[in-house]
Amino acid sequence: MAYHSMKKQTSKGVRDGARCRVLAGRHAGKSGVVRDINTSKGGNVTITVVQDDGERFKTLARNVEIQ
Repeated sequence: MAYHSMKKQTSKGVRDGARCRVLAGRHAGKSGVVRDINTSKGGNVTITVVQDDGERFKTLARNVEIQ
């Protein structure tokens, strides 16, 4: 059985501190600053976005556009 290492992968240049706008999903239309980037066991990249008013939400990195 071959060993495959999972690379920590980010979508579209997502990085901590970057401004982003959510294009799809439950939080579509919201924007803020990327704060926490995680990769799940299944390979999905999730991020925490902090809006200007301090509200936080989690979304998939593939649903955001970096500004």
